[in-house]
Amino acid sequence: MTSNRSTAWPAPAKLNLFLHVNGRRADGYHELQTLFQFIDYCDYLDFAVNDSGSLTLHSEMEAVVANSDNLILKAAKSLQEYSGTHQGAEIWLDKKLPMGGGIGGGSSDAATTLVALNHLWQTQLSQDELAKIGLTLGADVPVFINGLAAFAEGVGEKLIPVEAPENWYLILTPDVHVSTAEVFNDPQLPRNTPKLSMDDLMSSDWHNDCQPRVAERYPQVAKALAWLIEYAPSRMTGTGACVFGIFDTRQQAQQVFAKLPADLCGFIAKGTNKSPLALRLAQG
Repeated sequence: MTSNRSTAWPAPAKLNLFLHVNGRRADGYHELQTLFQFIDYCDYLDFAVNDSGSLTLHSEMEAVVANSDNLILKAAKSLQEYSGTHQGAEIWLDKKLPMGGGIGGGSSDAATTLVALNHLWQTQLSQDELAKIGLTLGADVPVFINGLAAFAEGVGEKLIPVEAPENWYLILTPDVHVSTAEVFNDPQLPRNTPKLSMDDLMSSDWHNDCQPRVAERYPQVAKALAWLIEYAPSRMTGTGACVFGIFDTRQQAQQVFAKLPADLCGFIAKGTNKSPLALRLAQG
């Protein structure tokens, strides 16, 4: 059954190097400006194609498999419906990214599922078509499909590839699940950061408009930030809970990581402007 198993498709994490909230639209969505960069820390998915059309997900995390809203299965089903294929797949998820951390775990898993199955099913959809499907699953999914660090506007769907510094990061993962909807519905969230041109943004001081509200509501996030900012420029990614410190070298990040208090968890990763998924796809 699994002799045709295609292995080690990465679903990388992302960081929002900045996140500006420019306003709220009539439909309730927010206008944003943000900069996505990938890191070399990933979930991994394996796939075994079948001709029965059935879709099955395996994971050691019971909550992932039991969740009927699971984005991996939604992505696979959406690709089946869009392409008209009668093929199915058995999927294995090795989950390493924290859920609800603002580093894109669920969106990245969905993107990797679309990219890998488009290749393995030979449905031959273009990257733009995959991104169109991805956008129905979540605003962050297209950036993972496109596979390049990108400046994003709108609700996050208008992407312009950029070359950002590929720094080393120490990422702390507070043990709390932050609801994105809750953050964006917070009446005290700043919603008036002026829109800037990409050139101005790339040369300005970066910040995350969601950070003060999340830090106030979640003491674990505030604590992680307060510790990390003693050692390096530090910010929250997305709507949290993960926070990252910026370093020039791995050695510098490791020296700080070695001092991490026992009640804080984290990992070291390298920023990369080309997604590990794009590199895996090139291998076939």
